Amino acid sequence: MNCMECQKHPASLHLTQVINGKKNEIHVCELCAQKMGYTTNNEEGLSLHQLLTGLFGSAKMGMTQEDLFNQEEPIECSNCHMSFNDFQRTGKFGCAQCYDTFKSMLDPIFSRIHSGSLKHYGKIPKRQGSTLHLKKELEAYRSELKDLIEQEEFERAAVIRDKIKQIEREKEGDDS
Repeated sequence: MNCMECQKHPASLHLTQVINGKKNEIHVCELCAQKMGYTTNNEEGLSLHQLLTGLFGSAKMGMTQEDLFNQEEPIECSNCHMSFNDFQRTGKFGCAQCYDTFKSMLDPIFSRIHSGSLKHYGKIPKRQGSTLHLKKELEAYRSELKDLIEQEEFERAAVIRDKIKQIEREKEGDDS
């Protein structure tokens, strides 16, 4: 198969992107891949950060072209003085405050990575799944109970209290 760009050389880079169920394939030669920014001239190859940045289609990670043109001065962390451009190059923040400084630019990235959600929930190990599930359920019920008591909805609070006691009895039965 020949390169889709120059039509002269054999394609050596084959990239397939699936975004929202739509499949997009790119087949280019090594020279065109370098011109298009898919590869670099360095001998190390691509870093994981560069690969993921390319895969998520974020040349400027979350910023639209309009944002890039309207940006007068690069945003910089007041604590470590790292700019967003530095973050894009390295894939690492300089300090914990960087998360707050660049929050508006990170939300679109997290949304893309987590299929529209801004929160990562992770996976629960199978061996501990049932106990972790019970702990989370108890936490949610206790929070709800507290809110109901503050709102003086004592009938509903009593129902929640009974659910909490039932879960605690089940939990004690599993421990013994």
